[in-house]
Amino acid sequence: MNTKYYILFLGLMLSLVSCEIDNYDEPQASFTGALTYQGDTIRVAQNDVRFQLWQSGFGKEGPLDVHVSQDGSFSSLLFNGDYRLKFIEGQGPFKALSQGTSQGDTIYLNLSGDTNMELEVMPYYMIRNPEMNLAGASVNASIDLQQVITGEDARDIEHVTLYLNTTRFVSANGDMHVARADADLGDMSNLNMKVDIPGDVVQDYIFARVGVKISGVEDMIYSPLQKLNF
Repeated sequence: MNTKYYILFLGLMLSLVSCEIDNYDEPQASFTGALTYQGDTIRVAQNDVRFQLWQSGFGKEGPLDVHVSQDGSFSSLLFNGDYRLKFIEGQGPFKALSQGTSQGDTIYLNLSGDTNMELEVMPYYMIRNPEMNLAGASVNASIDLQQVITGEDARDIEHVTLYLNTTRFVSANGDMHVARADADLGDMSNLNMKVDIPGDVVQDYIFARVGVKISGVEDMIYSPLQKLNF
């Protein structure tokens, strides 16, 4: 084959391959929902907690990470098909629930089109009755704590902290708060916090959340986000 025909042949083959790639379907399965415990949402730090989806039948398997937003919700666009959902060991302020002796904590899903579901987990603690209010140039907050996991898997509380930020993303991460104050853990039935609003905040509102750090658990659980107007 002379050079001219070889180049034409190679161009034709590349064109066919390109057409084949372009003809793959776009992901069509919208998988959305939230982490919950008995109907209440589990709130975490933005994108700090994730779970993984595994899909069989496409050669070597690899996990698809799905990150959880700070309000406990998640959203992912996937190809239709069968998936295995697994929480990552040590991720999140909770334990994954057993789905039975044969499958452990693995959740089997068939995703086709739009799917919205609550992923039930077992948190170490739940934040109850959060209250936040302005007091001059300060923010006061209080919460109650409900211990959910007891017995040999129970964990202590490391700290309970009120965080303020100028954007709606509020957490213990260094770039997600401008002020913080810890509660006195001497009386767990009376968890109160007070923090001054930094003087360099120029806007007329601030966002606040309370986070609870559980001993031996990396990810914290948070109260709902609250916007406080001056």
